[in-house]
Amino acid sequence: MATIERHEPGTDEAAATEAEALDAYSRVVVDVAEHLAPSVANLRVMRQSRRWSVPAGAGSGVALTPDGFLLTSAHVVSGPGRRGGRAAFPDGRELRFEVIGADRLSDLAVLRTEGGGLTPAVLGDAEELRVGQLVVAIGNPNGFAGSVTAGVVSALGRSLPARSGRAVRYIDNVIQTDAALNPGNSGGALADSRGRVVGINTAVAGVGLGLAVPINTATRQIIGALMRDGRVRRAYIGIAGGPRPLPPNARIRVGRSAGLEVIEVAEGSPAQRAGLRPEDLIVELGGRVVESADDVQRLMTETAIGRPLPATVLRGERWLELELRPVELAE
Repeated sequence: MATIERHEPGTDEAAATEAEALDAYSRVVVDVAEHLAPSVANLRVMRQSRRWSVPAGAGSGVALTPDGFLLTSAHVVSGPGRRGGRAAFPDGRELRFEVIGADRLSDLAVLRTEGGGLTPAVLGDAEELRVGQLVVAIGNPNGFAGSVTAGVVSALGRSLPARSGRAVRYIDNVIQTDAALNPGNSGGALADSRGRVVGINTAVAGVGLGLAVPINTATRQIIGALMRDGRVRRAYIGIAGGPRPLPPNARIRVGRSAGLEVIEVAEGSPAQRAGLRPEDLIVELGGRVVESADDVQRLMTETAIGRPLPATVLRGERWLELELRPVELAE
């Protein structure tokens, strides 16, 4: 009697497809690593003491231009006496760098090396990312130069608090990833599958939880300002607040459910001069809808400094139209 072999339909095909998928995944990560690694530097930050320079920290940096500009995290290079250090590249070169400008409120900084011939990374657009998309992180965790990890975009639209002196700002649209990050990855590249830098790794929030400052229109403007002026100018009106539900009649009038409640007004600030008080509810500012502190923060750009900013405010049951004139935020 002939022996009949049993064959599960699709088993071989499924195994082959899985192997092909694994190979495709590997090829993407390898291609990104080979393409981007020459653009990522290992930073050794030095601090000037009274008599000589001493090590003050380490991190990663991403080459922006062939003539020597690098992008990194502000917290890597900020601090007393931190003016520069050395950037080591995978080709064996080690170049001195100086800090051109650092912006703690976006956690971005621009450096300039003393030599050119860098391989600049291509900047992408984090606005195009989708949750679940493959991303690759390249940096120098714990001093291990050129380390590559891969994962996915775990979440988008996160906010990360940043502080500079007494000023606190939330970095918007932070990228969350499960690509492994460790101390030393800060300032390194988070890239998409085409090798474009879509984020600058900034924080390790837990096991399998890394955060990156996005590369988008807003951060490109910050990078440009740091390269050009060494600083970022921001507007300031002098309020602290939080979201609060609108009363029923107000909801009907404005067609939404929340506004920004003013909790504190700084002494001598533009908000105080305009007549804002604690417990006021701001529903519009500069013709834009306001429902949270982030909505106000997005308006506090350089272009708002010194210009009239109309505000629609609910005080008790009274509607007020006030005019604020923001000033420049002191560093």
